[in-house]
Amino acid sequence: MKVEKTRLFLKPNPGKVLLRNFEPASENQKLNIIKRILDLSGSEASDEYEKISREFSRRHRNTSELFLKRFNRLEEFIPGGSDLSGTKQMLLGAAFSMEYALESTALFNPSIIWHPDQSGLPEGSKRFIVSLRAVGEGHISSIVFREGILDDKNNISIEEPGRLVSSPEEIISFPGSEYEIVYSSEIPLSERVIFPYSPAESNGVEDARFVQFYDDDGDIRYYATYTAYDGKKIQSQLLETSDFLRFKVHKFTGPEVKNKGMALFPRKVNGKYVMLSRQDNENNFIMFSDDLSFWNSRQLLSEPAYRWELVQIGNCGSPVETGEGWLVLTHGVGPVRTYSIGAMLLDLNDPGKVIGRLKEPLISADENEREGYVPNVVYTCGSIVKDDELIIPYAVSDYAGSFAKVKLSDLLDELTSD
Repeated sequence: MKVEKTRLFLKPNPGKVLLRNFEPASENQKLNIIKRILDLSGSEASDEYEKISREFSRRHRNTSELFLKRFNRLEEFIPGGSDLSGTKQMLLGAAFSMEYALESTALFNPSIIWHPDQSGLPEGSKRFIVSLRAVGEGHISSIVFREGILDDKNNISIEEPGRLVSSPEEIISFPGSEYEIVYSSEIPLSERVIFPYSPAESNGVEDARFVQFYDDDGDIRYYATYTAYDGKKIQSQLLETSDFLRFKVHKFTGPEVKNKGMALFPRKVNGKYVMLSRQDNENNFIMFSDDLSFWNSRQLLSEPAYRWELVQIGNCGSPVETGEGWLVLTHGVGPVRTYSIGAMLLDLNDPGKVIGRLKEPLISADENEREGYVPNVVYTCGSIVKDDELIIPYAVSDYAGSFAKVKLSDLLDELTSD
């Protein structure tokens, strides 16, 4: 079975910077900064803000508006803040802001789904969206996007991403860890970022597994399971969107919401939501539920069986429905913490039943892929099928992303040969 590695790489770009809040080390320092700015003369404040504006206005959209929003969150600490000149208000906002290079460290663990907009393409081509985990200073993870096209021969092209990064236009908080973020349609998808917002994810939103989900009534929504990390604890959460402009964040509940690596099936099976999971950090499990948010039971799906997965196994994203069954990409961890990508096949009507499994890895790190932030790792969070070809975006040593292709019928033949 031939697997084609495209050698097309998505590499981290330290020039993609987000303007975020800067919090001083102490309350006293905050008050001292405010006093120093308030003590500036009008001309001194104007000169300093003019310098800041020249330096940063081309690095962000609506820089002055962002600084003013930051000032508004500080106003309670500023005597007579509302009476200050606009220049001093924006200078105060700038003093409590900082740039954050979202992907200065790594850009990896991709998932892929079909783009909701398929207009304006040549015959035989389809547009897709790749989500990636971006990691910057302090190992804080966020979700970023790239758009691409598969042509009529399944050649892959990636659109040049926008050079800027934009915060949501609006963030709406709900009780607990749930919230909603809204982007302007004028902001390109490659400039939107899902950055940690709630306390549960203060240190990162990790490894989003996007899936195009078909409701019983035929409606399509996009879900992504991901791991929220606060620096000490992890928590599985769910993103929901219909247009990639408005994202809702839901918290999973139930006694079997443990560990990480949950992956949702693209439709209900026998009237129930179905989820892959890995509660014990070692084996693959499957769960069924009447409620998308609540999971209270599990059953063992597969255990490590081969030498390349002696340490642990897990899923690599949501299953792909085929005529032969549910195709699940897996990951196996072997000696020297070497990660490989495998595959198994589940019964279409009884997905708790494994009907085929690769004995050897589908994708392993070659000599050009072994070095990176975490050596000897290949990993994916999802795949798509077009014209009998499975398209797999995958991470290279937790540093960058690439793509592989394999003929779907060959893979299914291998999985059903026994």
